[in-house]
Amino acid sequence: MTVASARYSPLYFLASLGAGGLTVTFFMWLMFWVPHPGQPVPIFEDNLALMSTGTLLEQALVLGAMAGIALFAILNIKLLIWNLRRFSAFRRSDAYAAFSESNAGSQILAMPLALAMSINVGFILGLTFVPGLWSVVEYLFPAALAAFLTIGLYALRMLGGFIGKRLSNGGFSCEANNSFAQMLPGFALSMVAVGLAAPAAMSGNPVTAGISIIAASFFMVAALIVALVAGILGLRSMMENGVNAEAAPTLMVVIPLMTVIGIAMLRINHGLHVHFETHGSAGETLMLLTRLLSVEILFALFGLMVLSRVGYVAQFLRGSGASAGSYALVCPGVALSVLIHFWLNKGLVAAGLVAKFGVAYWAISGVAIALQLSMILLVWMLSRRHFTPVQTPAITA
Repeated sequence: MTVASARYSPLYFLASLGAGGLTVTFFMWLMFWVPHPGQPVPIFEDNLALMSTGTLLEQALVLGAMAGIALFAILNIKLLIWNLRRFSAFRRSDAYAAFSESNAGSQILAMPLALAMSINVGFILGLTFVPGLWSVVEYLFPAALAAFLTIGLYALRMLGGFIGKRLSNGGFSCEANNSFAQMLPGFALSMVAVGLAAPAAMSGNPVTAGISIIAASFFMVAALIVALVAGILGLRSMMENGVNAEAAPTLMVVIPLMTVIGIAMLRINHGLHVHFETHGSAGETLMLLTRLLSVEILFALFGLMVLSRVGYVAQFLRGSGASAGSYALVCPGVALSVLIHFWLNKGLVAAGLVAKFGVAYWAISGVAIALQLSMILLVWMLSRRHFTPVQTPAITA
């Protein structure tokens, strides 16, 4: 028996999400360190070319990235399947009725969030390991749009059911809403948006790109509205009742939300530039990414301060407590690492402020890599705590 099995929560979908996020961090190595002329993302052939002609260090970086992508993609899919099975059983249990009637009912949005991430992971696997994929990629984009739209509509249905029941019957406890846990649905919608935005950045077909831009924009706006309302309600409750110590990691959910929204905006802007004569400058991109990074740093400082005040690490990471919500700590570190890569390469380098592969470049890249390695360590620690068989798991609600 494991802790995760003994007291299942839909928040364990965040374990799959975190592994998917780490897959993305390794793809950043290929995205910005492997030359990929002819297409906006690196593909198998680009990796192979650098492996054949690159220096020993370049070859090691490519091999390391590919190994990391393969390892965490497998973990992502494994945890997704485990969660889908456990969630199916959970929905048939007596405990689900009480769960769905409580504030925690919105946690079911962690499922479409994880599903959307896994589709992104699948695309990364295809780009990295499948020869000749780019020759048929235009046929894959409509399928990807259909998949993300299906997940997005499912997420909206889940969210509508949760909100509709509270608006018609009441029962939502504002006193118990003393965290940013209700921002999870906004995060889920933003993950759908960034997936829908991918064809805008990569497709050569204006119709495909146009559909991508419109659909992604809808879900991006929906995500921001949901997150803004949830954030205001959560902050009011926290100021009145103090933060829920176990849910304290949710205070940093703004960080992955900003990264995902930022990438979606970059993809949309690229599609508008290529297909619809809307041209932005490198300076505008730098300012967009700098503002997003500023928001993330502020919320990271805020979240870490609160975690320290409530003794979260001592209780849930080192002590006897175990909470599925601890996996919410992985997303901010991963997201901050990814955004630093984009800020450096699409912002500072593109604007001419930093020379690519210079000393300053590697110093800033080192910060992103340090965050990435820290999150790998955190995932390992959480896996031991939650998925290692124990005799009598210590569990807190």
